[in-house]
Amino acid sequence: MRILHTADWHLGKRLEQSERTDEHQAFLDWLIHTLQAENIEVLIIAGDIFDTGSPSNTAFEQYYRFLRQVKDTCCREVIIIGGNHDSISTLNAPQALLKYFNVHIIGGVPEDFNDQIIEICDADGFLELVVCAVPFLRDKDIRLSVSGESVEERETRIKQGICNHYHQFVPLISQYKLRNIPVVATGHLFAAGSSTSESEKEIHVGNLGQVGGDQFPVDFNYVALGHIHKPQLVNQMNHIRYSGSPIPLSFSETADRKQVIIIDFKGAEITALRELEIPCTRKLIRIKGDFEKVKSKLMALEDPETLFPCWIEVQVQTEKVIYDLEEQLNALIVHQPFIERIFTRQQRIRPALNLDEQSTETMTLADLDPKTVFLKKCASEYPEEDQSTLLFTFNEVLELMSQNERDA
Repeated sequence: MRILHTADWHLGKRLEQSERTDEHQAFLDWLIHTLQAENIEVLIIAGDIFDTGSPSNTAFEQYYRFLRQVKDTCCREVIIIGGNHDSISTLNAPQALLKYFNVHIIGGVPEDFNDQIIEICDADGFLELVVCAVPFLRDKDIRLSVSGESVEERETRIKQGICNHYHQFVPLISQYKLRNIPVVATGHLFAAGSSTSESEKEIHVGNLGQVGGDQFPVDFNYVALGHIHKPQLVNQMNHIRYSGSPIPLSFSETADRKQVIIIDFKGAEITALRELEIPCTRKLIRIKGDFEKVKSKLMALEDPETLFPCWIEVQVQTEKVIYDLEEQLNALIVHQPFIERIFTRQQRIRPALNLDEQSTETMTLADLDPKTVFLKKCASEYPEEDQSTLLFTFNEVLELMSQNERDA
C-alpha cells in the first residue's frame, strides 16, 4: 500500500492582489503525473484545500478538474479533510456524490463519530488500510466554555479536548490492529514545537501549539498533518509529519523546500517514507537593507530559470519616506525579464537617544493585521498590565468571526 500525503493547497490564494492560479495549476498537473509515476494508491489531503470559505469559480474549477483527473490514474482513493480556512458546508456539499468515485470528504467533525473512520479495500475487496480522518477541530468540537476560568485553564481544556478526540479512536481501531492493518490518522492543527511562517494566520482557539507528538495514540502508524506550511516532523517523531504547502504562500517561505510525502506500508509496518520535492515554478525572493544595499542586491540577482518569472519583496530601511521607491526599483529591472513584480516595503528608522534604542516602524498598511493593531492598542491603554487574558479573548472572537464567515 502506497500513500501520498499533501496539505495546505490554499487554492484561490493571492499574494496581495497577485493571482497564484498558474502556480497552483502547475502543482496540480505535477501531482497528477506523480500519482501515476509513483503508483500511488491513496491520496490524503490534510486540510486547507481552499484559501477562503467562499472560493472563486477558478479555484472550484481547479479542484474539481483535479479530482476528475485522479480517476484516470492508478490512485484508487482520495481522503480530504477540512482545514481552518475551509468552509465545512462548502467542502461537504458534494460529499455524497463524490463518495461514489472513492473521494471521501470530512469537512468537519460529523454527528456520528464513527463516520471519521474510513476503510480502504483493495481491488478484491480485502481491507488494506484504515484512515481516521480528523478535520480541523473547532471550539465547539472540543470544549464548552466555562465561566470564570483562567487563561491557563482554558488552554488546558482545549489541549485535553484535542487529545480526547484522538484517543476516542483507540477502542474503535483495536480490531484493525489485531489484524495487522495499518491505521493512519489525519489532523489540521498547531503542534508543539512546530516552525511556522508568516502565511499561517495566528487565529487559534487558545494555544493549540501545546499538543505534542507524544500525545497522539501510539496506535496510529502514521499521522498526516496540515496547517503548518513548512514541512517538518513533530517532536522528531518520524511517523508524525506536516507535508507543508505545495507552493510558497508568503515571502517568509522562500527558503522552504516544498514537498509531498510518500509512505509505503507492508501490513502495519512502514517500509519506506520518502520526501518528494515539488518543482518550484515561481521563485519568491526577499531583499532587505538600506536603499543602496537593496539596489546592489537587486542588480546582482540571477535568473532562477523557473516556469514563471520571480516576484521580489524589497524591504528598504530608510530615515525618510522614498515616495518614488517603486518607480526607481522598476527602472532598475528593465533588463531583467525574469523579474515580474516587486513588492515594496519601507521601514522607517527613527534615531532615539542612542544606537541601542533605535526602532523601526513599518509604514505599509498591508503589513498590519488585526492582532498587531490590538496589541498596540493594549500597550497604549494598559502599558503596565498583563494582556494575556485580553489576547486570548480577542483570538476567540477572531476565530468565531472567521468560522461564521466560512460557514455562512
